[in-house]
Amino acid sequence: MEKAKKRQFGIVATLISILIFFGAITIMAIKANTTHQGTDTLERVKNAHIMTWGVKADTKLFGLMDTNDGQIKGFDVDIAKAVTKQIASDLNITIEPIFVQVTSSTRIQLLKNGNIDAFAATATATPERKKVADFSKPYFSAGQSILVPTKENIKSVKDLNKADKTILGVVGANSIINIKKFAPKAKILALNDYAQAMTALKAGQGDAITSDNGILYGMSMENKGYVVAGEPFTNEPYSIAFDKDQVPITKATNKALDEIIKNGSYNKLIKKWFSKVPGMNWRSLER
Repeated sequence: MEKAKKRQFGIVATLISILIFFGAITIMAIKANTTHQGTDTLERVKNAHIMTWGVKADTKLFGLMDTNDGQIKGFDVDIAKAVTKQIASDLNITIEPIFVQVTSSTRIQLLKNGNIDAFAATATATPERKKVADFSKPYFSAGQSILVPTKENIKSVKDLNKADKTILGVVGANSIINIKKFAPKAKILALNDYAQAMTALKAGQGDAITSDNGILYGMSMENKGYVVAGEPFTNEPYSIAFDKDQVPITKATNKALDEIIKNGSYNKLIKKWFSKVPGMNWRSLER
């Protein structure tokens, strides 16, 4: 009887400990989010002299981890640096850009949690995303396309609109939603990131990967025997994202984008990242 009571007491104590633990975690999460919500991002950046950016680290040309030095490099990273520098110049202060790795499925949540001040991560300002975040004017003209093996006779998205075709994509990417409009008969398989999608394509688990053309051109550069097929079938321009109702930082960023386009810095970055991409009309991206 005594042993039973002790066992019951132990179970109750354990349950209480678990509840306290998860309660503490919940309170911490709420506190972090509450601290972030309602604050002015631009003021926070000005006071800290730091702007924390979310960028991808698995997307060649836009944001890819360099294993030689551990730095994330790409067009999005350079745009973030240029915007930060211009905002700092406009405010006559110093601001250091800091970079945090994000994915298509984590970037919004990290923004809402206050882990980052903004993200430049191949994101289109869709109506759904605008409900939870603010976006700058577009900084890159992208359109959805498909990446296919050169050995397959797939010339456009129309060739994928069959019940025996599987199209691969990435969780959280707008392309997964869009592709259903253009190839409704095909099966759709969403994976965690582009590396997994490419592995699946090579393993024959799908017939094509769909994403924005810029991303797919980067993947084709790294993987011989795979090409971007056909013309883009949507218009998916990229914008910089901020937490909801952050008008000052959004205006400051739009002004910065205008300035780097006006002074030629933007076109230099376009040439740097896209002029040597086979099959890509990089001149059409200049402004």
